[in-house]
Amino acid sequence: MLTNGLTSFAPYPVEPQWQDAAQDATQDDAAGGHDDDELAGFRVAIVHEWFVNQGGSEKVVEQILQVFPQADLFALVDFLPEDQRGFIGNRKVTTTFIQRLPRARKSFRNYLLLMPLAIEQFDLSSYDLVISSSHAVAKGVITGPRQVHVSYVHSPMRYAWDLQHQYLRESRLLSGMKSWAARICLHLLRMWDSRTASGVDAFLANSAYIAKRIRKTYGRGAKVVYPPVDIGRFELRRCKEDYYVTVSRLVPYKQIPLIAEAFARMPERRLVIVGAGPDAERLKEIASRAPNILLLGYQPDEVVADYMASAKAFVFAAEEDFGIAVVEAQACGTPVVAFGAGGAYETVVESRDPTRRTGVFFGRQTARSICEAMDRFEAIGEFDARVCRANAERFSIEQFRKNLLVAVKSAVARCRLREHPRGV
Repeated sequence: MLTNGLTSFAPYPVEPQWQDAAQDATQDDAAGGHDDDELAGFRVAIVHEWFVNQGGSEKVVEQILQVFPQADLFALVDFLPEDQRGFIGNRKVTTTFIQRLPRARKSFRNYLLLMPLAIEQFDLSSYDLVISSSHAVAKGVITGPRQVHVSYVHSPMRYAWDLQHQYLRESRLLSGMKSWAARICLHLLRMWDSRTASGVDAFLANSAYIAKRIRKTYGRGAKVVYPPVDIGRFELRRCKEDYYVTVSRLVPYKQIPLIAEAFARMPERRLVIVGAGPDAERLKEIASRAPNILLLGYQPDEVVADYMASAKAFVFAAEEDFGIAVVEAQACGTPVVAFGAGGAYETVVESRDPTRRTGVFFGRQTARSICEAMDRFEAIGEFDARVCRANAERFSIEQFRKNLLVAVKSAVARCRLREHPRGV
């Protein structure tokens, strides 16, 4: 529920295992006494779903490669253009038979039902350590008892698990034979996904929110290793201008039209929207009756960073697994007004203490709830840009690399202990 005044907002309880997951890696490392050369000589394979562009999960793979530069890359398909291969060091990617199927370049997702079979065809038997970067099927690679499989999970398959009904609605598959065929296919995917969880030695989650979903889906604990955010490319700016900003792909789950509807009710507050996507037409209709809303469409990174740095606050209404844009805004010294759920609840701090406070939450995805949060935000007055920046630095690239290495070493040590128990 919403809070009154400046009291903390808690839309759901933070369960103890979430906190444990976030702390375990450091504790295990301290307890295990890992040596720096513990992984020396290991053959490492990194398995990713697909390489078609450089999105959030690909940025994670980029940094995994920085930690394990000797690793070989595997993916279902690789359609990265030549001028975009720098983030994987121009490596050759070993792919599956899906790469060669008809129209795979444009429509590889249509082969979803073949992906479990395809991912199982990789022969990884010569590798000591397998790291899968998974939001669909990558965690299903086959490994042996003497190998260590660490799976960094961006999310369990949303469309097969808790978001199945939303997927069916959006695909207009609520009734009829096609609906039943889709439901049967998703059922089979869930069975395969559950079965392959036992082949993972250690799960890593990109947020405590996803750690809870892993627990719910696979019945397994997961350590939290927050994804890397390039904090260094954002300028800390303490002087703010009189406008609010949101930056996003304009797709339904991002809830950008909801933010616009809220600001249409607040004509005294200016909103700048940066991004492109299918919701653009709907936003144009709202902006046509709300002159306080400015639509900029797609903008290059440097323009986005400038608008973020100068804004009074960043407004965020989606329920994201993590939410990199929220962290990037704080890296600019810009506080956040966010929906208090998902990853945002871990990256934004609502507090009475001004030395910790980096934003405020709203409790429902409604225009009214956003308006109430905006009132509370402005009642607080100034937010310290340096506090926002310091909070963002918890999610830096350097922190990711350190936490990933600690978590992998911990997983290797536990697997060795199971294979060679002390005293045996």
